[in-house]
Amino acid sequence: MQNRLFVAYKPSGIGSNKFLYSLKRKYNEKKAGFSGTLDPFAKGVLLIGLGSHTKLFRFLNKTPKVYRATLWLGAKSDSLDSEMIEYVDIVKNFTKVAVEDVVNSLEGTLEYEPPIFSAKRINGKRAYDLARAGVPFELNKINSTIYEIKLIHYSHPFVTFEATVSEGTYIRSLGLIIAQRLGVAFGSLSALERLNEGEFFYEDEKKLDIKRSLNISQNVYLGDQDDVRLGRKLFLDNFQNREQGTYWLDNGDNISIITIKDDTVKYELGRIEC
Repeated sequence: MQNRLFVAYKPSGIGSNKFLYSLKRKYNEKKAGFSGTLDPFAKGVLLIGLGSHTKLFRFLNKTPKVYRATLWLGAKSDSLDSEMIEYVDIVKNFTKVAVEDVVNSLEGTLEYEPPIFSAKRINGKRAYDLARAGVPFELNKINSTIYEIKLIHYSHPFVTFEATVSEGTYIRSLGLIIAQRLGVAFGSLSALERLNEGEFFYEDEKKLDIKRSLNISQNVYLGDQDDVRLGRKLFLDNFQNREQGTYWLDNGDNISIITIKDDTVKYELGRIEC
């Protein structure tokens, strides 16, 4: 089994699962997974784990995420992207300053409705499946944090912007909000790219150093190292840091991840090869 953690670049026109299958064949590895689904319309960075490294995603610093998108003002699409365009209204030109002011107005905490073509679950079913089947449903509003958003280019009727956002933000919805705040009824994305997930950028699928990639603190086990190597019960008194929390232990060519809670020590992950 090959253990590997790396950032791949998914092209548009292919789903994340199908793209993952191509990586499995490329690296000849049956066990693989990804973090942060990109649908076929979107392109960009996709964090990939092979072998046992698929277990590491929840311990990585994957936020904030940065996206670059191009909004097509006046384009009506239920999916809020160019894949399901119904028609396009001709809308008036705006000044660059006006567009920039509206784009900047989204910065901060934002409450909005997610797109109906999303992966959110409604009574156990994905919203996009219900939407494609024509089943009526309602989605609750959600909150996202827009840490930074800026206008990159405006060439009417296309508005290109870049947004640094919290986990679970729907960039298609941000595009629609921009259109509506400009007084335009409809707006859909003509392009969407994820530039990074937290500290992770695309670098030709270079293998990541997991000891440098973890979003948890290192701890030191002062007892018999065979205890960790053999997965024996660990006791709080043998740790350098006894504060509650989740930590990783450096075992040389592998790591372990443990959680200290209520004066007890629990393995989150046993030995993971580096």
